[in-house]
Amino acid sequence: MPHPISPLGAFHTAISLLPLAAGLYSFARHRAIDPARPPGRVYLAGLVLSVLTAFGLSSTGGINAGHILGILALLAVGGALLVPRLSFFGRARPYLAQLGFSFSFFLLLVPGINETLTRLPVAHPLAAGPDSPLVRGALATWAGIFVLGALLQWWWMRSQRNA
Repeated sequence: MPHPISPLGAFHTAISLLPLAAGLYSFARHRAIDPARPPGRVYLAGLVLSVLTAFGLSSTGGINAGHILGILALLAVGGALLVPRLSFFGRARPYLAQLGFSFSFFLLLVPGINETLTRLPVAHPLAAGPDSPLVRGALATWAGIFVLGALLQWWWMRSQRNA
């Protein structure tokens, strides 16, 4: 039987759906997360709330891998917001900024994939833990999707610049 979800865990899960939905919408509609657009602002706010609420959750009683991934996601977004202001990156600025936003989205789903596969269905979860072959395979697939998506974004941004 999986660990029961706490009220904070349920709130964190609900809040975490905000950046997921806003990020997916942004990628589908704009092919990027743009903090100047409403879905981009929802993504950023949801990301911060998701990471902050995650700090109240820990099955080990301390800092865990999910917390570290949340911090890395915040750092990626911080870098993505800062890079356009740094002229020494030249023409790479928009590409690096979008890579930061995309990487933050990738990082947010890593613990989500693990938690989903190890908690659902409630009566008999699909995976026993993070070392499960199913979890590892799903994470490897997610990493491949991220790399492919980042390359497609780069190609699309480059074609838009050249048009």
